[in-house]
Amino acid sequence: ETQLRSVDLNHAIKLLEGSDSSNLEEEQLKVLKKVVKRFENGLPLKDVAQIIYILNLCAEKVNEQEAFIEPVCELIKLCGLPFQKKKLSDEVSYSVAVSKSIAHLGYLMRVPSSQVRIQICKCIISFYKMELPRKILSGYQPTSANYKIQMAELGGLAETLVLSLALVENELTEKLWVLKALQHLSSSGVNCRHMMNAQAASRLCVYLNDVDPSGQLVFRSSEILWNLLENTSKEEVVNQLSSLECVHALKEVFVDLLIHGFRHYDRQLRNDLLVIATLVAENPAAPMIESGFTTLLIVLATFTEVKIPNPLLKGLKLTFCYEDFELKKLLFNIIGILSKDPRAVQLLSENDVMPALLYYVKPHQKPGFHDWSTAQFEELQLHAIAILASVAPLLVDKYLSCQANTLLLVFLEWCIGQDPFFGQGNSFHGTGGRGNKLAQMRYSLRVLRSVVSLYDDAVNLNLCDQGAISQLLDILEYAANKSKEKDDAILLEIQADILFILSAVCENDVHRKELFSYEGVDILIPFIQMDPKKLYSGLGHNRLLFSALDCLWSCVIGCYIAEDYFLEQQGIFLLLDLLALKQKSLCNIILGILLEFCDNPRTAFHISTWRGEKEQTAANLLIQLWRQEELDLGVKRDRHGRIADVKRPIVSSFQKEQEVIPVPANCPSFAIVEISENIRAKLYSLLCKLGFENLPGLSAKDFITLAIIRRYIDFKVGEVWSEVYAELKEEFRPVASDEEALKVISEVSENIGRMVAALQTEELESQHHQEIQEEEKAYTKIQAVHKQREMVNKSWESFLTRTSNYESLKKAKRLQEKSIEACRCKSKTQNGAVHSTDIKGLSTTIGSGRLVTVESTPSQLIGGPLAVTDLALRKPS
Repeated sequence: ETQLRSVDLNHAIKLLEGSDSSNLEEEQLKVLKKVVKRFENGLPLKDVAQIIYILNLCAEKVNEQEAFIEPVCELIKLCGLPFQKKKLSDEVSYSVAVSKSIAHLGYLMRVPSSQVRIQICKCIISFYKMELPRKILSGYQPTSANYKIQMAELGGLAETLVLSLALVENELTEKLWVLKALQHLSSSGVNCRHMMNAQAASRLCVYLNDVDPSGQLVFRSSEILWNLLENTSKEEVVNQLSSLECVHALKEVFVDLLIHGFRHYDRQLRNDLLVIATLVAENPAAPMIESGFTTLLIVLATFTEVKIPNPLLKGLKLTFCYEDFELKKLLFNIIGILSKDPRAVQLLSENDVMPALLYYVKPHQKPGFHDWSTAQFEELQLHAIAILASVAPLLVDKYLSCQANTLLLVFLEWCIGQDPFFGQGNSFHGTGGRGNKLAQMRYSLRVLRSVVSLYDDAVNLNLCDQGAISQLLDILEYAANKSKEKDDAILLEIQADILFILSAVCENDVHRKELFSYEGVDILIPFIQMDPKKLYSGLGHNRLLFSALDCLWSCVIGCYIAEDYFLEQQGIFLLLDLLALKQKSLCNIILGILLEFCDNPRTAFHISTWRGEKEQTAANLLIQLWRQEELDLGVKRDRHGRIADVKRPIVSSFQKEQEVIPVPANCPSFAIVEISENIRAKLYSLLCKLGFENLPGLSAKDFITLAIIRRYIDFKVGEVWSEVYAELKEEFRPVASDEEALKVISEVSENIGRMVAALQTEELESQHHQEIQEEEKAYTKIQAVHKQREMVNKSWESFLTRTSNYESLKKAKRLQEKSIEACRCKSKTQNGAVHSTDIKGLSTTIGSGRLVTVESTPSQLIGGPLAVTDLALRKPS
């Protein structure tokens, strides 16, 4: 301990800063040995900065005095040992000085000594494999395991080390050590960002093709690139790799591993590089075509299916091992990426990509010894069909020449057939396909959807000529029945895709609509009857409903046979039921469908007949939707719903905020654009079809709104003229006659607004008067009820009095007899019997019961007044 204390670092620094005499060199080397000996168990944090300074001084002497190489290496080794701290706070206190010191290790790479450079790399690697020293200094303890890693991140050591690659580009061993150190450093996101500042991705990629018998250069570089992709911005890494030099280097290394790599390790590395190349291919600015990489990848993707010899792949043999299986999937994936580049379409066409992908549109036969397994073939099959959906719209001519429609329809027939098939459902594309053929059906329909969405007459005609409409309806029914058992997102997607395909094929062709009509309408009805609660399930019921409505519009409307059958099935009622949900996303399309249906003379009757909840009529529903739409648009109305601004009665709040912007004649103004952005125009048109008179089920509030709807076109015309006038005033002054005409037009529009407002006021007054009358009737009825109650109460009191007071009873009896006598006829009937109306022994004054006794007619009066009646035939008692 005494000997170690005798070493003074300040003295060592002064000695190293002195003149370079030969005598002084020996002293300097001795001092350096003492320093190394003193700190052989670790550097105290307080001395790290001085040790690094000593290293820098020694590094300057290495150029002329090789004797300093060994001390420099020994001192660098000390930096690899755990630093020592006295206090817990030392790590924070010395963090700035230590981080700068560690960063200086990267600058020491300038020393022109292979031994020194390798030792620096070993020192950096030791940060990640920290071993405790054999002996710990008294009063000290090692810093935490990650302390040096954190200081390296703080000081930016990784950036310096990347820059040092330029110093060792011709020295393979040193370059490999630097790559090994960078491989460790790149495990941190902070270091990766520092490395990207030094253009690490492009620097590493350029060296990929350098000679290296060990293979470490490509392996370590690819690992670092992967870490950069994972820990930093993928776009930034790809941009650095998108130079022609980098793409060419990637291509050469990939080809070398493809042709000459036979080891399991080589195949894995090849696939890793292909993934990096795939990411580069996603960048439109990358020179993939110019470097020939695109052509190579396309040819390689079709290598096993097309069987056409190609000089680019001379000597290539692919096996059926797992790495080659992964390669095949990666190649299919890159075909999908290249299909997004318009420049690559010609290459895709020339290199038979379409036949290669269609090769998989078939059921898998029993695999042979040299073939993909069933699970592997299924995964490749689904992947190929998924890529076909992207490629087919670009290569329509190839698609038709390869009879792709026929292959897909036959394949779909197999999908709903009874052939035994147990899907593995292994890959991303096989989701939901375990034990069934739904995955194959799903992706085959995606291909058809992608090609019919082009609305190419040749494709659609070819599809229909093969009976696609009938077959698709069968598949739709099959999927709908399956969906009844259990709602599944894949089944819903299949149904939605079929409905879209039918819509695209049948649109604007009456004959195809007739083929769709009866069977198609029967299948569509349950979709329109869907439970509204399912629309929020998140599985895709909302998309299915929209697809069904679109199919109804495209496949039924315009064909009277289909329309009449839809009306017979109460389809209009179902549409109005959906409209009554008042879902904004549904209203627009349903109103459009109803308007199209109104060309059929039977439709208006169906709409008028419909009744919703609480006997709501269609007219009332439409007017409610109008009010809600105006509320959403911010149209100004008073509290009774009347017009508040007679000059601009239907203008939305958004239109009011817009400034006057003169536009060309072929550009629609805000007033015109607004028509297509809300449903008011459709509501107006539909009410025009129904007529504005004698609409049932409307309240006074509805009539007030109806007065505005009825004048919608007039208001819209005035709105357009107002815009014209405002635009004219912005650019120039109209002549007197034109200005007068514009003012007259404006006044006419304003007068219409006033007239409607007056009509609404009149309607309100009429309603108020009617309410008063109804109120009076209600009060009269209440008074009558109260009067009746009073009479009943009075009668009851009189009854109680008669039963409890005998004198009152006698008085009531006399009044009763007097009343009876007063109502008797004064003139007696000749020869007629007189019957007494008194009941003997009766002591009550209430009315008699229903049973009365009537004396029979005397026999002497047989020939009397009753002789001519039926009673004369009966024998008297």
